[in-house]
Amino acid sequence: MRIKKGENRMQKTIKEKKRYSFRKRWNKEWPFHLMLLPAIILVFIFKYIPMAGLSIAFENYSPLFGMFDQEWVGLENFIYVFSLPNFGKVIYNTLFIALMKIVAGIVIPVIFALLLNEMRNVVYKRTLQTLVYLPYFISWVALAGIFLDVLSMDGVVNQLITALGLEPVYFLGDERIFPYTMVVTDVWKNFGWNAIVYLAAITSVDPSLFEAAYLDGAGRFRQVLHVTLPTIMPIIMLTTILSIGNVLRAGFDQIFNLYSPLVYSTGDIIDTFVYRLGILSAQFGPATAVGLFQSLVSFVLIVTGYWLADRFAGYRVF
Repeated sequence: MRIKKGENRMQKTIKEKKRYSFRKRWNKEWPFHLMLLPAIILVFIFKYIPMAGLSIAFENYSPLFGMFDQEWVGLENFIYVFSLPNFGKVIYNTLFIALMKIVAGIVIPVIFALLLNEMRNVVYKRTLQTLVYLPYFISWVALAGIFLDVLSMDGVVNQLITALGLEPVYFLGDERIFPYTMVVTDVWKNFGWNAIVYLAAITSVDPSLFEAAYLDGAGRFRQVLHVTLPTIMPIIMLTTILSIGNVLRAGFDQIFNLYSPLVYSTGDIIDTFVYRLGILSAQFGPATAVGLFQSLVSFVLIVTGYWLADRFAGYRVF
C-alpha cells in the first residue's frame, strides 16, 4: 500500500511539473503565437480554401452553374489532356528548362561566392555584392521589357555581335536558342541572391583550417579546392536536394513575358500551357487537371527531396 501511495504521489508530482512547465512556456511564448496568427489566417484563406476548386479537375465545369451543380466526369479531363498531341512536348520543355535552371542556379552562385570570398578590397567587394543582388528584386514584368529591347535584332547584344563580324542572333524568336536564353537570363537575375547562402557557409569555415593548409604549402587555389569546397559541400548538397521539387516549375513569370508563338515548340511549359488552356480557351476542367497533376508530382518530389536531405545531409524539416 505504501509503495502504491508513493507511486501515485510521484505521478501527481510529474503531472504537476508538466503542467507548470507548459504554463511557464506558454506565458513566455504566447506573443509569438499571436504574431503567427495573421500569417496562419492568410495561408488558410488563400491556400487551403481554394483547394476546394480542385474538384473542377473531375468535372465538366461551366461558369453558368454553381460549384456543386457541375457534371461529374471522373478522369476524363486527365485522359483528354494526356492524349493531346503537344502535351508530351510541353512536359519535355518544362523538364529541360527547369533542370538547366537548377544546375546553373547552383553552380554559378557557388563559383561567384568562392570568387567573392577571395577578394580583399572591402569597398569593391561590397559594391559588387550590391550590384549583383539588385536584379533579384526587379519584377520579370519590368525585366521582360528590358530584355526585349536588349536581345532584339537591333539591340545592344546583336550590335556587339555584328561588330565582331558575326551574324545577328534572334534570341527570343529562334526556337533552338530560346530555352538557353531563358536559363541565362534567369541565372543573371538570381545568382547574386542565391550566393548569399554559400557566402554565409564560407564565412563559418574555421580559419585554423586555412592556416594549417597555408603552413603545409597550399596556395589560394589549393585552399579553395581542399578546404573551402569540402566544408561547404553539405550546404551545396542540401540546396541541390531541396531544389528537386522545382523540376516541373520552369518559371511562368519569365517565360510568359518573353515567349511568343514562334518558340512554342521549345518554350511552351506546363504553366503557360495551363494559362492558354484554361484562360484563353476556357477549358477549365482540363486546365485544373494539368495543374493538379503538376502539384502531385511536385509534392512527391519535395517529399523525396526532404527524405534525401535527411538521409545524406542530415537536414530535417519535421
